[in-house]
Amino acid sequence: MMKDASPQTIHLADYTPFGWTVRDVHLTVKLSPRATRVVARIHFAPRGDAPAQDFFLHGEELTLLRAAIDGAEVTPEITPQGLTCPVPDGPFLWESEVEIAPADNTALEGLYMSNGMYCTQCEAEGFRKITYYPDRPDVMATFTVRIEGDEPVKLSNGNPADSGAGWAEWHDPWPKPAYLFALVAGDLRNHPGSFTTKSGKEVELNIWVRPGDEGKCAFGMEALKKSMTWDEEVYGREYDLDIFNVVAVDDFNMGAMENKGLNIFNSSCVLASPETSTDANFERIEAIIAHEYFHNWTGNRITCRDWFQLCLKEGLTVYRDSQFTSDMRSAEVKRISDVIALRARQFPEDQGPLAHPVRPESFQEINNFYTATVYEKGAEVIGMLKRLVGDEEYYKALDLYFERHDGDAATIEDWIRVFEDATGRDLSQFKRWYSQAGTPRLSVSEDFSEGTYTLTFRQTTPPTPGQPDKAPQVLPIAVGLLNPNGHEVVPTTVLEMTEAEQSFTFEGLSAKPVPSILRGFSAPVVLERDSAPEERAFLLAHDTDAFNRWESSRDLARDCLVAMVTEGAAPDTAWLDGLERVIRDDTLDPAFRALMMGGPTQSETAQVLHERGHVPDPDAIWDAHESLRQAMAERWQDLLPALAEEARVTEAYRPDAAQSGKRALGSAVLALQTRLDGGKAAEAQFASADNMTLQLSALACLVQAGRDEAALRAFHDQWQDDRLVMDKWFALQIAATTPDKAPERTAALTEHPAFDWTNPNRFRSVLGALAMHHTGFHAKDGRGYKLLADWLIKLDAKNPQTTARMCSAFQTWKRYDADRQALMKAQLERIAARPGLSPDTGEMVSRLLS
Repeated sequence: MMKDASPQTIHLADYTPFGWTVRDVHLTVKLSPRATRVVARIHFAPRGDAPAQDFFLHGEELTLLRAAIDGAEVTPEITPQGLTCPVPDGPFLWESEVEIAPADNTALEGLYMSNGMYCTQCEAEGFRKITYYPDRPDVMATFTVRIEGDEPVKLSNGNPADSGAGWAEWHDPWPKPAYLFALVAGDLRNHPGSFTTKSGKEVELNIWVRPGDEGKCAFGMEALKKSMTWDEEVYGREYDLDIFNVVAVDDFNMGAMENKGLNIFNSSCVLASPETSTDANFERIEAIIAHEYFHNWTGNRITCRDWFQLCLKEGLTVYRDSQFTSDMRSAEVKRISDVIALRARQFPEDQGPLAHPVRPESFQEINNFYTATVYEKGAEVIGMLKRLVGDEEYYKALDLYFERHDGDAATIEDWIRVFEDATGRDLSQFKRWYSQAGTPRLSVSEDFSEGTYTLTFRQTTPPTPGQPDKAPQVLPIAVGLLNPNGHEVVPTTVLEMTEAEQSFTFEGLSAKPVPSILRGFSAPVVLERDSAPEERAFLLAHDTDAFNRWESSRDLARDCLVAMVTEGAAPDTAWLDGLERVIRDDTLDPAFRALMMGGPTQSETAQVLHERGHVPDPDAIWDAHESLRQAMAERWQDLLPALAEEARVTEAYRPDAAQSGKRALGSAVLALQTRLDGGKAAEAQFASADNMTLQLSALACLVQAGRDEAALRAFHDQWQDDRLVMDKWFALQIAATTPDKAPERTAALTEHPAFDWTNPNRFRSVLGALAMHHTGFHAKDGRGYKLLADWLIKLDAKNPQTTARMCSAFQTWKRYDADRQALMKAQLERIAARPGLSPDTGEMVSRLLS
């Protein structure tokens, strides 16, 4: 059975609890690639506080073989969405047997197969493809699972209960919703470990991988142990089962999944070695392992009542994993990196047709709301709350949250109420962050008179789809003041703004200060302030806040690029001089200096031009960025060799913050050196590299220099049998090439024998790389648009989730010139008109066209 192609819109306001509770679930799964049998025994009981309703169980693409109530056979009414059946007035036992075909499940939802291994992905609504069940997060039950088959390893949630020849049984004592169900079976190898909790309980740890990947697990295991220790020390959360299993899966739509006691990971998010993984891979793996482990409490023990509350578990857990990375590495660099990602992914979402609140009010396909707004902006909301109430009150509220809601399917109202009860604050206005879409714009003016300095802020939020009018938000604005000599006269102070316009005064100052506003990016807003370049250069040189020091340089770079695009101006030498002083300062973190050398992205420049009333020209933006990078290289040509020597690492490879920072600085230097020497230094580094970070950064420089043919062939020959490294090989060729070559190179790579378009990682490494190549994707003749649309139409029939998410490449289509708009709109309309288009993709495209 196929899902209805015209799904109903579901509204938060219409929430109704399920009419029955589930005491326990017993599943017997008899594995077979195209004829798996799932036998379910489920105890239901009427729920007295729920309104009267028909007994309905979700179920999709299932063949029902048998159904019984209290042992008596029944014949339910079956639709493509599930079944209904008359049931007794009191408690009863539901039994069913269904047949499914995991080998034919290319959508990678429910039970499917990846290279001969059985695995599951049930969030958000995948369990209904395994058996008939009330597949909603507010229905929680204990699960016992028996797995039968010839596979040597058979895993499910919870603790192992029993096993024998051809079968294994697992029992999860903690009630959970169906989206946290997991099953894995196959020929796997484990990398074992153990952890002793603070109460003295010994926990068995395993990372399960395909044969041959055993050597890529050590870092993931150490990251898991660090996460368990950190969660005990910082949040007081102890692990609650006897065993914790992680499984690496090649075919996976997302990064990882927090299933209770059995986390399933995209292989790219857990497997790592110095030879095959970059420093960025190691840091990402560490963060994702932490994220999924932290979900054990913020997502599993306390889950969300309905999918509108998704940010309750995801925003909080993203914030927690960001705290973790800040503690493990550089807090300043982590904060800047998070803001770069927020502006690249979430701000465009907030400013376009896909804008939605952190807690949406309606949806058709919940899979389309696993967005940067829910995750990253949701985390920013948690960060603001912590700034407003302070560290001590924050952790006091979290303790109350865990105590009050352990075992609950909670809501944002529950979350806010906990903070109100713990701190005594009225947070009703703060709650607007969960219900209002869009990025607030914060303007500021200043006045200084007789030792009193006044900052006046004004906040507005532009209209978004369905929300034309916005009320004022609560904004924590972190401010510091510097005197004309560069000394801090007022340390960081958090101003709490609640009105549309509000003034704050600082008294007793001997001279007009230079303000450092929005320190640490204390609120996810666009700051609008007409400050002179000299003031921003002053902050670049003297600000004690690392984020605002970086932001001052970024602002100067944006102005420089806008002037280059719109006026044909030369690069700003004063900014380059100020930036050079920072880069020369070897007392600063090399990773921070590398970020300072990075500059805005081309997409960011396009957005700034759009906001300033210009129509962005991708080709002109490319030329400006190239000219600026060339000017940087020429201006610093005498400095670059010394920086390269400083960045050289002579010790054995470690993916820690110290070494990673040096290599990041070295990569930034190499990219500039390549513009001067045509790739000679990059060739030498490529030939001598003993780790993937150095090898890949050198290869990228050679692609940019057009000296890549031999190096790409050598890289391919060396790594053709490593699927994750080959993803890098595919992506880099497109990301690093010139705009005129990007569409053709992408098309050629889709013809490569190793291009498996049904594998999400491989598809993203090629078509995703094109979508992220700003000028290449926006080729004047529309080649980039058509190529991506062709492949999205093809992929939709196999994997609607990945297709729908990649449609977001078109979300900024309305900011470009009329010709490009027409070309993009035509491709969106072509996708929308495709017969049999999935509901996932159909909803995304209709929102983009609205």
